[in-house]
Amino acid sequence: MAYKTILTIITDTDISASALEPAITLATREEAHLDVLCLGVDRTQTGYYYAGTNAFIQQETLHKAQEDATKIEAAVTARLANEGLPWAAEAAVAQIAGLSHLVAQRARFSDLVVMPRPYGPGRGIEDEAAVEAVLFDGHAPLLIMPKGADAANIGQKIVVAWNQSAEAMAAIKQALPLMQAAEMVNIAVIDPPRHGPDRSDPGGALSQMLSRHGVKSEISVLAKTMPRVSDVIQRHVQDIEADMLIMGAYGHSRFREAILGGATRGMLEKTEIPVLMAH
Repeated sequence: MAYKTILTIITDTDISASALEPAITLATREEAHLDVLCLGVDRTQTGYYYAGTNAFIQQETLHKAQEDATKIEAAVTARLANEGLPWAAEAAVAQIAGLSHLVAQRARFSDLVVMPRPYGPGRGIEDEAAVEAVLFDGHAPLLIMPKGADAANIGQKIVVAWNQSAEAMAAIKQALPLMQAAEMVNIAVIDPPRHGPDRSDPGGALSQMLSRHGVKSEISVLAKTMPRVSDVIQRHVQDIEADMLIMGAYGHSRFREAILGGATRGMLEKTEIPVLMAH
């Protein structure tokens, strides 16, 4: 499988804060078609105003969202006008409540979705909602690109966070084109269960599967010496100077991760290298 349709979603009129540039680089590198969803977001929630004010406020916020979508589309069109790759930009408007459905519909027909980190300065609830829509409802692999990450050279040294979960396997299968082109793939197993199916050879079955796809891999068995799994993964990534991470997303429920934390939430908040996730 190759990445022939790459989608990126922009919700900010300042497109420099988006993942447009890395998406352009990846689409050029993969000889793919680039789709850009220029999303104006109505962030109001109906039902929380005094009687009689709803219609006026909704009209104003909807008009602002339409203006934002038009501005984003114009900026994207100007940026892509002279690029030598096939592309399309679509302006759309959504309320927070309906954003997931719209994003999922576009993601479903994409081979890869590229987005910036959804948490941090300048990020809003719409960024988190879009990420979750891609993973849960769009069933598409998501590549998170931190600001400043070099999209032209990612994927030379890849870490795979392997915990035998269905989510991790989904991410691995979606990332095969990247791993086949990598110089080295490191399978990281954290505290493998003593009575698991591969207890005598943690990561061995996965390594064998990857080798049949032409992927050269090595295995690192790590102890959970830090409270958060995401911290152990990030330290390992730094130790071996990896430039990309592949992992399953939301092995626990979104609610549990939001309240108690989890590996997915931790990586989305802190990662300094690109992360490919799937659910």
